[in-house]
Amino acid sequence: MTAEATRTPTAQYMLPGIRVREYRTTVPLDWHTPDGETIELFVRELVDPASDTAERPLLTYLQGGPGGANPRPLGRDGWIDEALRDYRVVLVDQRGTGGSTPVDAEIVAERGDTGGEFLACFRADSIVRDLEHVRTSLYDGRRWATLAQSFGGWITMTYLSFAPEGLTASYVCGGVPGMPPRASEVYRRTFDRVEAKTAEFYRRYPDDEAAVARIADRLAAGDVRLPDGDVLTVRRWQSLGIDFGMKPGFERLHWLVEKAFIENDRLSPAFLQDVMTLSSSAGNPLFWTLQESIYGDEHSGPTAWAAQAEREQRAQFDETRRPLLFTGEMAFSWMFDEVRLLRGFRTAVDQLAAKTDWSPLYDRAALQSNEVPVAAVVYFDDMYVDAGLQLETLKGVGNSQYWVTNEYEHDGIGSGRTLTRLRELVRDRGGERA
Repeated sequence: MTAEATRTPTAQYMLPGIRVREYRTTVPLDWHTPDGETIELFVRELVDPASDTAERPLLTYLQGGPGGANPRPLGRDGWIDEALRDYRVVLVDQRGTGGSTPVDAEIVAERGDTGGEFLACFRADSIVRDLEHVRTSLYDGRRWATLAQSFGGWITMTYLSFAPEGLTASYVCGGVPGMPPRASEVYRRTFDRVEAKTAEFYRRYPDDEAAVARIADRLAAGDVRLPDGDVLTVRRWQSLGIDFGMKPGFERLHWLVEKAFIENDRLSPAFLQDVMTLSSSAGNPLFWTLQESIYGDEHSGPTAWAAQAEREQRAQFDETRRPLLFTGEMAFSWMFDEVRLLRGFRTAVDQLAAKTDWSPLYDRAALQSNEVPVAAVVYFDDMYVDAGLQLETLKGVGNSQYWVTNEYEHDGIGSGRTLTRLRELVRDRGGERA
């Protein structure tokens, strides 16, 4: 009988072509005070039904975000299909996400002046400790490979820094942080790329330049309400440019612009509903809340609303300028006033922006001497994560190699070919650790 068969799941069932088991386990909120408050982690395991009783190698997925939940598969496709051919796949919902103990603005607001310290417990260092707890308590300490998307790459570098003994290999898709991590440097680079992406959007759909301006002019005139009662401002409209970093982001925005007006200058209910859904943060309240804290480092000073500071130096992004420029993966202070589901985070995010006593996320000496096979795909035109910073970091990570491509945008992991190529890179240099 295998180690997996001795565990007691809380639920088990079949998806098309996938045997699913679910588990729950408890961990400390703050790993530095293990006898204090606890939270729950939700774990979902996927396996090919034909290999259910075999002791297959393990692969755990490090989801993007911060604050993104693990995939809820509808069937076997993309990287999941590729992985299930060889691995037992472990999906640990990161603390505060998915089926793990939830976090939202109301919960954080109730903590008052301790909200910032509470949120600081949801960074990559805590996530790595959670993963190690799952690996040792549910999987008898067997090593596993990691597959990381975006912010998952931040977690990977923390994992390699402090717990490499748990890993057989690390595969990273578009998520290698610059080191030392400085939010100001990240936004200095990414604003240029968002500006270029906006220009490309208007080149591709030239009539949308006037249409986007018309929408912005109507919003600037005031009193446009979203279905949840929030006022739709120009800067909130600009923030939908975050989708330009994914395919087919240009097309999604183009079709949204097409249905903006129903008559004269009245914005259509369908348009307003879609804008609310895209910008409300209902599905992932931690995304904007933790966006800059992932760069928090004891040697880098406070993050200090770095994206807002960079934007204020770039007059071309002003709400009154035409053609209107969109913004991207950038958290702004105004979001926590204007977006209903983020308002309860206001005190806590201001505390995070001023924080300087961050827990360490990386050990550069350990990364330099790393022996775990690492293969990373770096998307050359990535709008969110600067390719230059990624390559510079990878030069300082031992036993790492990379594949640079402009075939994909930031969501290239959706193609099964991406994981296939990364696995080939590791295989051709000796394979995963036993």
